[in-house]
Amino acid sequence: MPNPTATSPATSTVLVASDLDRTLIYSSGALALGMPDPQAPRLLCVEVHEAKPLSYVTERAAAELRALAAETVFVPTTTRTRKQYQRIRLLGDAPAPKYAICANGGHLLVDGVSDPDWHAGVLRRVAEACAPLSEVRAYLTATTDLSWVRKHRVAEDLFAYLVVERERLPQDWLDRFTAWADDRGWTVSLQGRKVYAVPRPLTKSAAMREVARRTAATLTLAAGDSLLDADLLLAADRSWRPGHGELADTDWGAPHVTALPERGVTAGERIIRAFRAAAREHANPWFNGAPAPGSAPAVLPDPA
Repeated sequence: MPNPTATSPATSTVLVASDLDRTLIYSSGALALGMPDPQAPRLLCVEVHEAKPLSYVTERAAAELRALAAETVFVPTTTRTRKQYQRIRLLGDAPAPKYAICANGGHLLVDGVSDPDWHAGVLRRVAEACAPLSEVRAYLTATTDLSWVRKHRVAEDLFAYLVVERERLPQDWLDRFTAWADDRGWTVSLQGRKVYAVPRPLTKSAAMREVARRTAATLTLAAGDSLLDADLLLAADRSWRPGHGELADTDWGAPHVTALPERGVTAGERIIRAFRAAAREHANPWFNGAPAPGSAPAVLPDPA
């Protein structure tokens, strides 16, 4: 039987590091509501770009997320650049999270400002282990075809990505590029309409571990949907992945990673509820659906 004094809210710090796009927030094309319109959840816009709504959560997810941020060290963790991340208002009018991980771990934001020592360390590790970004860009320029590539982009001078016509993307090119990049210390990930090439030492997990060290976290929780999230999910104590994305498509998993059946924006809501339940259980080991002796009944998240 667990010892109810083993941890307590006064001594326990739960860190939640979650991917954003297609994990917590969703574009209109990724909502995957899959139910009759009258049954669809109410949505809240959390990102506007060039005067247009871009990303959404359900209204219930937004409320749960604000509560999660108040109960834990909530760390948005994204491959987005700093500028792209700062368009998002995850917590409404509440203060933004103190920590955020951007550029797949290349920037660790503290109160909205990149930690220069962390960034310098990342640059050093990448230079020691990987072919230079210029070599990757040259390969992409030489081997891609304008019939299926819409844009070439570089993010934060750290990694490159293509915006492609997904239905026209040649699988044989993707396979060749993946093998070529792997030999040079780079990881390739296909996410929606984007093909990412990211240096292997550039990881979300390393940045999460640094935040866990600074906050003395006693439990780390994570969620993500893509290949670039796999290291994050493996590094956390407990993790979740939605029923869509690269990881679901390849049936990727690990013993401590829960594969959820939900797809689209409802998966984001389910993930936030799972985070809150795990954090409560850690703060109170009696939290398992039944009240501890002499305590009020615990309120469990809606499992549906």
